[in-house]
Amino acid sequence: MWQLMFHPIFGRLFAAQVVALLGTGLLTVALGLLAYDLAGASAGAVLGMAYAIKMIAYVGLAPIAGALVANLPRKPVLIGADLIRAAVALMLPFITEIWQIYVAIFLLQTASATFTPTFQATIPDVLKDEDDYSRALSLSRLAYDIENLLSPALAGLLLLVISFHWLFGGTAIGFVISALLIWATSLPKRQPGKDRLFRDRLTRGIRIYLATPRLRGLLALTLTAAAASAFVIVNTVVVVRSGFGGSDGDVAIALACFGGGSMLAALMLPALLKKRSDRPIMMTGATLLALVMGLQAVFTPTWTTLLALWALMGLGYAATLTPQGRLIRRSAHSEDRPAVFTAQFALSHAGWLVTYPLAGGLMTAYGAKATFCVLGALGLLGVVSAYRLWPVGDPVVVAHSHPELPNDHPHLQGDGRRHAHALIIDDEHHHWPTQG
Repeated sequence: MWQLMFHPIFGRLFAAQVVALLGTGLLTVALGLLAYDLAGASAGAVLGMAYAIKMIAYVGLAPIAGALVANLPRKPVLIGADLIRAAVALMLPFITEIWQIYVAIFLLQTASATFTPTFQATIPDVLKDEDDYSRALSLSRLAYDIENLLSPALAGLLLLVISFHWLFGGTAIGFVISALLIWATSLPKRQPGKDRLFRDRLTRGIRIYLATPRLRGLLALTLTAAAASAFVIVNTVVVVRSGFGGSDGDVAIALACFGGGSMLAALMLPALLKKRSDRPIMMTGATLLALVMGLQAVFTPTWTTLLALWALMGLGYAATLTPQGRLIRRSAHSEDRPAVFTAQFALSHAGWLVTYPLAGGLMTAYGAKATFCVLGALGLLGVVSAYRLWPVGDPVVVAHSHPELPNDHPHLQGDGRRHAHALIIDDEHHHWPTQG
């Protein structure tokens, strides 16, 4: 896995991701402390609304941004998004009102809604081998875990000598370095596709996504992951500071335990994915998340138990979401992958759009147990739905027929009207065939 870091293109992209996420991790800690500074015990509600605004930008603007930049070179798109994020981060230390947090988060996440799907869709074009791509997904998951592990630890050390306001400067530096690394990298060109109308570009990824059973199952599992992670992200500062009387450093430790569990899963997944298919691994991770949330709806953990439960949720979270890129790669042609990655980005974050405000509002009004009860029920709903939507076996090659195509259509030549091949939703395959 680690040898991929020396790949001439992926290595630099991975480094860009790491430094950007280091900055994002500092932002997560600093934003929580800023909310607590401005709102006190109601910080959970403030953060819940802030992250809901983040999700609105992701869900509402990602498809639009993806359609707008679909024909633009990748490098300027990625660099421009990074520089916008750096500029917004530099404004955050000067915030004095809660509404200003909401505006800044919307601007920052609008840029992220452009950057992230473009970045994700670039990696399959860089790494053609599936094993290499699986390793890259685990490395990418590890990069995200830096946000939950190393960044809080670094933030805890920095908070010993500086005010949390200065952490926002670290966020801006991370985005600038990311832009410089991308600028120095030779990115593969976008795969040419048909010249499509803007309306078609806007909806194509979502249509492919929702017509593919394994991706519908992925969407259901993402709801479970959203329910668990929303509580951790939104309410850790409240649980630690108000529930346990902990310090800012204790908040960082709790978040680091979540990141540590996620990192452990990411390290284990490349070997597991060689032996098992994606479905059982992802289902197991989501079931673990639902179980841990259910336990906390019944029992009140001690400080040590809380850290262990946070680590288990990190483990389940990474096991559920890390393989998602493999599913998308298998479910879309190269020219359609950016649109399908954008669809996954937008549709999956609709789950967080629901769970973030729920996590903050329920915690403020009713406390941790009631919050875990509701979020745990949502998590269980995601697991049960995934079992129904994503069939066991998930064959790649599917037998099907084309009664709608004319006899001279190029797709029918050689194999006839009824044939079997690796099925992908595209211009010739609008629907997934039913069994039998």
